[in-house]
Amino acid sequence: MWDERYRESHRIWSGNPNAVLVREVEGMPPGRALDLGCGEGADAVWLARWGWQVTATDISRVALGRAAEHAAEAGVADRIDWQFHDLGATFPEGEFDLVSAQFLHSMGDLPREEILRRAARAVAPGGVLLIVGHAGFPPWDHDHAHMELPTTDEVLASLELPEGEWDVLLSAEHERVQNDPDGNPVTRTDNALKVRRR
Repeated sequence: MWDERYRESHRIWSGNPNAVLVREVEGMPPGRALDLGCGEGADAVWLARWGWQVTATDISRVALGRAAEHAAEAGVADRIDWQFHDLGATFPEGEFDLVSAQFLHSMGDLPREEILRRAARAVAPGGVLLIVGHAGFPPWDHDHAHMELPTTDEVLASLELPEGEWDVLLSAEHERVQNDPDGNPVTRTDNALKVRRR
């Protein structure tokens, strides 16, 4: 399904890193990062430019191919390991100083809570898990049966983090402007959860 979606146009996403990722990661000392659902690679490329060694995963081989081209053009191909994963079935190995899940939603059968629990387990001591998601549906989307959009409190509870081992650094909603299918700007509400392993 996702390969078909990516084949619909030369580029689906803006090519810019997610604003919350930039805001929350700027100033962190670079280390090993895991980008879950990397799409066309903008976040991974931005992280690599700032000195991170990145493992970036996606379920679409088409997206991964575009992401690798983006990294090569940016001169950071040697800092990113692109990996194909259906995260409900396989997950990257290793521990990471940053695990990022930006808009890890899917219209298909995605065990999101299970994936995010695995993401938390992949965070190294002192590392950060950053989860950004939609808090509401866009006004042009009238078929909401295919996806759940949990609050940050619901995401935090679903992570089942061991008590006393994590600190919540951010749990909040925020607004951003996005163009609708006709090119008109609309305001969307998203949310972000940032937790750090002690």
